[in-house]
Amino acid sequence: MQKEKIAKYSHIAIIILGIIFISIPIFHQNIWFDESYTLGIVSKSFSDIWNIGSNDVHPILYYWMLHIIYLIFGSNIYIYRIFSMIPVAILAILGYTHIKKDFGEKVGFLFSFLTLFLPISSVYSGEIRMYTWAMLFVSIMSIYAYRIYRQVKNNERKIKIKNWAIFGVFSLASCYTHYYGLATAGVINVLLFIYLIIKSIKEHKKDRTNKIYTFDLKCFTITAIIQVLLYLPWFMVAVVKQIEGMSNGFWIPGPSLAGFLQIFIFQFTGNLDILFISEPIAITFGALISIYAIYSMIRAIKENKKKKEKYTNIAGTWAIGIYFIVMICILIISIIKPILYARYFLNLTGLFIFFIAFFMAKGGRKILTTILSIVILIVSMYINYNVSKMNYDESNTKPLEYVKQDLQEGDIILFGNEGSGFVLSMQLIDVPNCFYDREHWNVEPAYEAFGKDMLTIKTLEPLDDYKGRIWIVNAGSYAIYDEFVQRYGEENINLIKREGFSAKYHEYQYTIALIEKE
Repeated sequence: MQKEKIAKYSHIAIIILGIIFISIPIFHQNIWFDESYTLGIVSKSFSDIWNIGSNDVHPILYYWMLHIIYLIFGSNIYIYRIFSMIPVAILAILGYTHIKKDFGEKVGFLFSFLTLFLPISSVYSGEIRMYTWAMLFVSIMSIYAYRIYRQVKNNERKIKIKNWAIFGVFSLASCYTHYYGLATAGVINVLLFIYLIIKSIKEHKKDRTNKIYTFDLKCFTITAIIQVLLYLPWFMVAVVKQIEGMSNGFWIPGPSLAGFLQIFIFQFTGNLDILFISEPIAITFGALISIYAIYSMIRAIKENKKKKEKYTNIAGTWAIGIYFIVMICILIISIIKPILYARYFLNLTGLFIFFIAFFMAKGGRKILTTILSIVILIVSMYINYNVSKMNYDESNTKPLEYVKQDLQEGDIILFGNEGSGFVLSMQLIDVPNCFYDREHWNVEPAYEAFGKDMLTIKTLEPLDDYKGRIWIVNAGSYAIYDEFVQRYGEENINLIKREGFSAKYHEYQYTIALIEKE
């Protein structure tokens, strides 16, 4: 009894400490390009979010959810970041309320620990994007898919409609939050359907009067039909356009060994565009956890064979199996249209964490698990420190301060196809802004999310008759300013001031020139 109390309070303590830990880096007001898009679109109406979002590369459930937060609290970056931290906290709590109940105290404890202290959580817990919510929705869908599987396998006569309802809701939520969530929901629904068909055939051969499996198939069919009908409006309006948008994403490269290495490192450390820890250490760190998880899995399977037990490891096996099935599906699509991208695998991180926690608990050695947990904690603290240092660095506020100190009514902000200009424009939402689409991205419908009536131009010609002050923002060069001088002549361009900045947040570069065009 004493041991149970210690285990219980230790689990609760690790959740509380972990939530505090992942919250350390999130209280700042910096944004990068993707976050600036979120800030723009969530300030629109529900219908505008639907229309604008249908031209983007992600579904709109997260934007709708954050729009509700916007309606309650206004445009508050701190609240938005807390909103992104909440699903990570909920997922860790599920380790106590659901994973522990289904798989035992050790699995639940390790699941909560890894959810909060695997370094990727420190990196993304405060990101103003949909990924942490997608991870939560996919994880809840998976938990209830397993519970349905278990009730069918164990011939439970009491059919739990609640399991089907929750599974269906979060399956649909996964689809409406991210396309990797859609892929995962599709794979899980198909596998569950195949299992129900096989089980029904087997049981029908044993007892033709047994109707319980027919009932399960009916539940699945109803759930699937409802999901399809509710997803159909988005599919018809947006999915085809968004798949095309992904294919023209120009920033997503085709599949490669380097890309898979990046995915591997990302899942453990959050390293992607920014290296929070050196690549050799990141690879070593990921390899240690992977090797130990595989070792623990082999050990657990061997133990079960000795005891002649079946199905006891199926949850952990299927968690990693589904992860790789989804990866293979995405890889096949990416051969034609590149959509394989490390950050998107955050959708599946809950499954990945469960696989590690499950087999560490079932087949790991206590001393090795303890040592590895300490290593994870140390690396996570180091990465958390680096994320915090980046987020709270004084250099992050310099570009905005530079503009604000000389900003006048009637000024406009003009920027090219670089993140810096979008970020600055969304920090000055009442200032008219102009996107100079020099590379002809043709993204006007999606970019309606940005700024105050943002004007998009393909050349400088629409500004030929404009007279007034313009803040020209580039990243690392004064290319647009130079183009202004070349087109209109130095005698017609009065350079008031210009300066370059290197912000730590996402390593953004700002080159800002204030001119008056005569």
